[in-house]
Order: sequence, then C-alpha cells, then structure tokens
Amino acid sequence: MPKISACIVAYCDYDEVCAAVRSVLANTPGDDFALYVVDNASPDGCGPRLAQTDFGDARVQVICLPKNLGFGKGHNSVMDRLTSDVHFILNPDVIIHDDILPQMAQWLLDHPGVVMATPQLYFPDGRIQNLPRRKPTPWLLLARQLAPRFGGVMQKADEHYTMQDEDLTIPRPIEFCTGSFAAIRTDVFKTIGGFDPEYFMYVEDADLTQRALRQGLVYLLPQFTATHAWHRDPMRDTGKFKMQLKSMGRYFKKWGIGKGNV
Repeated sequence: MPKISACIVAYCDYDEVCAAVRSVLANTPGDDFALYVVDNASPDGCGPRLAQTDFGDARVQVICLPKNLGFGKGHNSVMDRLTSDVHFILNPDVIIHDDILPQMAQWLLDHPGVVMATPQLYFPDGRIQNLPRRKPTPWLLLARQLAPRFGGVMQKADEHYTMQDEDLTIPRPIEFCTGSFAAIRTDVFKTIGGFDPEYFMYVEDADLTQRALRQGLVYLLPQFTATHAWHRDPMRDTGKFKMQLKSMGRYFKKWGIGKGNV
C-alpha cells in the first residue's frame, strides 16, 4: 500500500469541515496515512473547535494558523511534515464515499509518467461537475463567466474549456487540475515548492498544474468519484470577484495567454 497524506484547509463552517474529515477517515484504511486539517484563522472559531474535537483517530492533526494566509499558503504550511508517496489536496466541502485515496495513490505509482490527478466530482444532487479543463486563456475564462447568461458562442467556448467536447469517461490528460480534489506525488509537490504563495485565493490550482506539467502528465481519473458542494463565491461576492481578477492577472503574466496542448 502506498504511504499517503492529505490536507484540508478550512475557513468555513465547522460542521462541514467535520463531515469532510470523517468521510476521509472512514474511507481511508491503514496506518500509513496522515490527515492535516489547517484552520486559516476562521472568524467563527472553527479552528479551536476542531482542535478540541475528538475524531477518534490519531492520524488527524489539527493546525490552527494565527491569521488567514490564503488557500495556497495554508496548504504549503504542512509541506515540511510530509513523508508520504502521494499527497492529496482536499476542499472542506468534499465528501468521500469509498477508499479512493489509496486507490488513486496506487494508480499514480503504477503510472510513472503521471505526477498529478483528479477524480470526477459530483454535486450533492448527483449532477456532474465540469471541472477538468484545458489551459486557461483570457477568452476561455471570459466565456466561462458569460456562458450562463448569453449562451451561444460563449457556451460553446466554455464547453471546450471544460473539455465537454472530449470523452471524459476514460482516464485522459488535462491541463488544469482543480484544487478542490487533487492527488500529487509528494516529491513533485516539494520539488515545485507547493503553491505559489503570491496567490491568496483563486487560480492557484491552475498555476500549480502548470508547474506540475513540467514534471510529468496530469490526468483526470473518472473511475474515482467524490461529492463536492462547490461554493462559487466569486459569482456572488464583489470583493472575491476582484480577488479572482487579481489572481488571473498574475497567472497570465506568469504563463502567457496562449493555448495549451490538450
């Protein structure tokens, strides 16, 4: 069995985080597993409550940060503790229903050319989430924002961006691995330095994927599934939308506006 680790960075509802943690623990057998729950100084006191919660499992480590460092830095805070073969990046709104962590880790180890992967995620009501994507371009990101309202050419571009014009029922290379649920070889995660700390939130997963692609392939593995609530705050919050635009600016300055290879 591969040695695995996982990290959940929380800045949200205590009950939601507990549900995610318990789903991971219940479906991840073995002692060679460490689950890090990092609280980014949640304003509702989620961190101290988590630290006092008895999950009944010594594999859990709760880490309370003194301030909100952002998504990427929150995940990077555990990097020096990792001794695993494969590390998982998980959102606190993800629920796991079976033992996909060791299965995904073994798949990665059995495919030396692949360094990072994501499962197929579903909404709680069973609808599929179109999260596997091609390399972002300004046009594709604009189309993604406008497609629900205008349809037509915007909808077609969004479907291309989210690879709905491809067969996603089989494992295949992708160029944007969602930070909601990603598996990455731990040595690769350390080699590339984890997430770019200059992103506070948004698009840091696209950036991480681009750096991982310089080490090997990134794959969608639809044979593995999980549930993801997917709280799309930028659509509802002006401040977070501005933060997303800032992150996009950094991403395109770093990686250019050209298309990818998938």
